Amino acid sequence: MPASPKKWFTALALSALMLVPAGAAESPQIAMATEDHAALGNTLNKILNDPRLAGATFGVNVSKADTGETVYAHTDDLLLHPASNMKILTGIAALDVLGPDYRFSTDVSHDGRLNNGGVLQGNVYLRGKGDPTLLKEDFERFAKDVKSKGVKKIKGDLIADASWYDDILLSEDLNWSDESNYTGAAVSALTASPNTDYDAGTVIVNVDPGKSAGDPAAVTLDPATDAVKIDNRAKTVAKDGRKSITIERAHGTDTIVIEGTIPAGAAASRSWTAVQDPSLYALDLFKKALEAEGISISGKAKKGIVPDGAAGLASKQSMPLRDLYIPFMKLSNNGHAEVLVKEIGRASMDEGSWDAGLNVMSDVLAKYGVDPSAMRLRDGSGMSHKNLVSASQLSTLLHGIQAEPWFPVFLESLPVAGDPDRMTGGTLRNRMTEGPAKGNVQAKTGSLTGVSTLSGYVTGADGEKYIFSILMNNYLAGSVTPIQDDIAEAIAGQ
Repeated sequence: MPASPKKWFTALALSALMLVPAGAAESPQIAMATEDHAALGNTLNKILNDPRLAGATFGVNVSKADTGETVYAHTDDLLLHPASNMKILTGIAALDVLGPDYRFSTDVSHDGRLNNGGVLQGNVYLRGKGDPTLLKEDFERFAKDVKSKGVKKIKGDLIADASWYDDILLSEDLNWSDESNYTGAAVSALTASPNTDYDAGTVIVNVDPGKSAGDPAAVTLDPATDAVKIDNRAKTVAKDGRKSITIERAHGTDTIVIEGTIPAGAAASRSWTAVQDPSLYALDLFKKALEAEGISISGKAKKGIVPDGAAGLASKQSMPLRDLYIPFMKLSNNGHAEVLVKEIGRASMDEGSWDAGLNVMSDVLAKYGVDPSAMRLRDGSGMSHKNLVSASQLSTLLHGIQAEPWFPVFLESLPVAGDPDRMTGGTLRNRMTEGPAKGNVQAKTGSLTGVSTLSGYVTGADGEKYIFSILMNNYLAGSVTPIQDDIAEAIAGQ
């Protein structure tokens, strides 16, 4: 636990500075450092006195990792939007509730009988229980397993069961304009991903030029699916023409509209586009896989619930949570965060919903010295602009979890500054590429319009391990990440 406010304030250097960001007209903000970290405090004050932060609101906390003692604070009790630093809270809660070896499951079953001719008289069910890592290849394996049971024809319906979670697919604060983006994909207990980044509920839309100017652009989907419709309005233009392609699913529909121009011979434009209903997307991939195995289906593809007594045909367990946390945290996968919120709600309260999951998260966070009533939790990913936490709360959490047996899993999942490997450096692979922070800072990034955050761990030049949290809101500058990097590098050089 960090030192109490009383102990903290009695430890302040008498030379604590009043900090006014350049150009700011409002009342000054106070920055303070303990006496034995006065030099660091002065350095951080100078870094924060940057014109790019004029009019912005920000909080910074630096603490000792071993004791939790705060050594530098700048308005670190302000409640600010965390953006993807929200995933720190989600990641902690899920590891606490589910554990690092937890796996999601998916199964295929039927409610009929199989005759000697290979005809299955009854319905076949594909039931999902939250796995965000299902690929086309998994549905193909399911189909092979069904065929291996002697099934040649399904005389019934093919049914998707996503009832493990509730039927609310989008978090309540998601902007409607984000619904077609992979960052705002619908969250379902039954879903599919296009590749091993595991952006569940999305399909990759590829737009290539046609053979010659005037031809329609060539559009393909990966994986191929009939779960979405394509409205291709894009045209091929001359080689020296302008490349300007937009790919967007029309609001409230399953139609993806492609518009613009692409020069002949140009490289393809690609977009990870969210589907409207992930369960029907997964079901379509399974249907195509069954047909590829020569299994015909006489009935409809639709949604439903597996009845009691259904007989198993195939099943799959996902990778353990410890492995899922690599793409989740390194690449800041929003869909994984929201799945984890619903899953902890299901595991703890038998309700796979945002409300249940966020209630469970609040209970978990309280274990680590944070008052959940003093923050606002609205989703798991940080997409909501209504989430509110402070830098001091994040530092408290990052300190409190270090004694947990699953902490090494959490720490390994954080992006590593300056490491070019995508699954190591993650969202920090192109930041702090030299100097004392490179390969040293392990931290979670966060970004929304007007919001930029960075919180994690770093070791100083003197061997002291530190926790830091930097939350910056309401800035107008194009980017404030260089300021955050300078702060992390200053701590690393301490």
